[in-house]
Amino acid sequence: MSISSSGHPASRRLTGWGRTAHATTAVFEPQGAEAVAARLAAEAGARGLIAFGAGRSYGDVALNDGGETLLSAGLDAMAPLGSDGLLVCGPGVTFRQVIETHLADGWAMPVSPGTAFATVAGAIANDVHGKNHDRAGSFGDHVEWMSLALPGGRIARISPSEEPDLFRATIGGLGLTGIIVEAAIRLKRVASSDVVMREDRAGDISALMAGLREGRERATYTVAWIDAVARGRHLGRGILQTAETAPSGLRAPATSKARRLPVDLPAIALNHLSIGLFNELYYRRVPSAGRERLTPLTSFLYPLDALLDWNRMYGRRGFYQFQCVLPEEASDIGIPKLLEAIAADGSGSFLAVLKTLGGEGRGLLSFPLRGFTLALDFPARRGTPDLMRRLERLTLDHGGRIYLAKDACLSPQGFRRMYPGHPRFREIVEAVDPKGVFASDLSRRLRLREA
Repeated sequence: MSISSSGHPASRRLTGWGRTAHATTAVFEPQGAEAVAARLAAEAGARGLIAFGAGRSYGDVALNDGGETLLSAGLDAMAPLGSDGLLVCGPGVTFRQVIETHLADGWAMPVSPGTAFATVAGAIANDVHGKNHDRAGSFGDHVEWMSLALPGGRIARISPSEEPDLFRATIGGLGLTGIIVEAAIRLKRVASSDVVMREDRAGDISALMAGLREGRERATYTVAWIDAVARGRHLGRGILQTAETAPSGLRAPATSKARRLPVDLPAIALNHLSIGLFNELYYRRVPSAGRERLTPLTSFLYPLDALLDWNRMYGRRGFYQFQCVLPEEASDIGIPKLLEAIAADGSGSFLAVLKTLGGEGRGLLSFPLRGFTLALDFPARRGTPDLMRRLERLTLDHGGRIYLAKDACLSPQGFRRMYPGHPRFREIVEAVDPKGVFASDLSRRLRLREA
């Protein structure tokens, strides 16, 4: 626990990765499950408590302004890995720690988000997905059990067979059901720490979506970079990437050490002209005939981790990320409409990704649907929240939903239409936490405790 000179918990300013949401909060830094239970046995403050991991959620999901925050970084113990690949670890363990410890021995996380700096508890609380969702589902599909600290200090073991309703509410539950103090994750065997990656250009959104549909049927990993500035006949052009684990005898060249962005770039650095130029060069870097190359799995899964603090590219004002998923039957119409609205707005985005998702997750508030998910970053400017609201309406019009791990702008009304599991989630939360011990800025913004 961080203690100030007055003897009270220290106050700290925390922020989401997008740097548009901030919270001044009292912080607690427990070093074990017993300390977490002891904290929850005591009275909570009026603004409640939320867990905070590595700070890689983009908006306000792990922020609690004026309340209390439990920092999980010290809860990072890992038990020796069994021969069956069952990883038992603390909530603060990062994907990077697991990779550094087990990848060389042929074990990998079954599902991974776009950064290796995310924590296990954050991956569970947001039920993260990766570039292999069609094959492997979400992270929550590989959680065998959890130990969850509840109000009053009780630690419950939850799994699909032990308190299954609470288990379903905790996966994708945004940290609002309790504090995860231990989790068991089933790792997957891999023959190599490298992948063979194929890259191909697609000249418009129809070709890109067709390539993703074909890729989901044959490849382990599929993802596409999309040019969100292109319009007209080039609307939605992009680069399709597919990848397979490399044969054990092949070795990719060593990658350079990650670099750090030492300063915030000026706001003027990212504009329609500079983003358009970047996108043109990025599109042309892949030959028209495509290319295939051997690359480390970590470079394929986490390209942005090569530049530490890359969020500083957007300057001090930060950025918003919009990520939605549209159902398969609505995607051919809905995805182009979203891209047209984004291109017409002129905000520009050079970090734009399109993927397929394979189906719904275990959690009551899990994000995935079978369809297409589109993710884009926008510099925080005066008109950006208005753009986010327009994109929310388009998402609703096509039966989709917005990813809460990335969100900072969704309306309570939009949330209720997007997440039909909310009423059952609220019932379970009310049963285990009737006094509202667990709360966040997102839970208040979306009124998650309200009927």
